[in-house]
Amino acid sequence: MDIRITPEFEDWLDGLNARERAQVDDRLDRLQSSDHFGDMKRLGDDLLELRWRNGRRVYFALVDGGDEAAALMLLGGSKNGQDRDISHARRILEREAP
Repeated sequence: MDIRITPEFEDWLDGLNARERAQVDDRLDRLQSSDHFGDMKRLGDDLLELRWRNGRRVYFALVDGGDEAAALMLLGGSKNGQDRDISHARRILEREAP
């Protein structure tokens, strides 16, 4: 699976400490290499989230990747800010959708 990222996701990722970043990178590597999502939830309107037990969330959408499936990483956040983050991720998806 091809992994694509938005500037908002990159900004969020840059704000993580080394351990947190490694956990997210590991999860994205598994998704890219074997299409393994792990704990995931569909939020409707093409929006999905990857979930961690510690409350971390990554919001994404599956998009047309041509010959290969693609996941567009929209935004990251935490359980505490979930409602706000989901609204923001939906706005990003509207902007990025073809």
